[in-house]
Amino acid sequence: MYLETKKLTKKFGGLLAVNEVDFSIKKGKINAIIGPNGAGKSTFFNLISGFHPPSSGEIIFKGTDITKLPSNKIATLGIARTFQTTNLFEGSTVFDNVVIGHRLRTKSNLFDAIFKTKRLKQEEEKCKEKALEVLQLVGLAKTADSLVSNITQEEKKRVAFALALATDPELVFLDEPTAGVNPDETEELSLLIEKMAGKGITICLIEHKMKMVMKLADNIMVLNYGEKIAEGLPEEINNNEAVIKAYLGGSASA
Repeated sequence: MYLETKKLTKKFGGLLAVNEVDFSIKKGKINAIIGPNGAGKSTFFNLISGFHPPSSGEIIFKGTDITKLPSNKIATLGIARTFQTTNLFEGSTVFDNVVIGHRLRTKSNLFDAIFKTKRLKQEEEKCKEKALEVLQLVGLAKTADSLVSNITQEEKKRVAFALALATDPELVFLDEPTAGVNPDETEELSLLIEKMAGKGITICLIEHKMKMVMKLADNIMVLNYGEKIAEGLPEEINNNEAVIKAYLGGSASA
């Protein structure tokens, strides 16, 4: 098994945000998590990526229990993520924003920084090379020197992808990667997600745009009120009564 959750649960006070969810992410595939607003999707991502500790349950990655690991340790294992709201340094260039990503893989310490050691210089060079490589991959090589404050919303999404890719991940969580962009840009970002998957990166995404999910995903899980109500292939999910009810049930989508 690649990555799986067993009875994963998160309570915030009296609120049960994620309730005993069993889910397995298929290696090398595009996995998707869907559900009405407030279904617990982002909380589920936050549990797996170490931003919130689970109340109970387990997270197993390649046979290792990572349930209690903090986010920085989980990132070093090869798990990266983007956020619903793209938090970038607006006053810095696209390149400088992305360079930070590969620092996760460097060994330099305070001594190296103070004495400008050979190791520091080599690692800085490697970070720059990696940044250029991932900017090329996401189609932003020509935008590298632009200030983030001057680029479009769709380009900011691509910078967030590049930042995640700069950490050398094997599994990337994308939290609503096409929120706030138009249909043409959604199509372009879908192609980029397919391109990432084509390079052997496993993808798990949260997305509200159903047409896109049904076209992209190999495997879909549906959450509603923190509980898993369905999992399967796109065509199975499309025809699932519980899923149709969750989306058309009125209060669930509030």
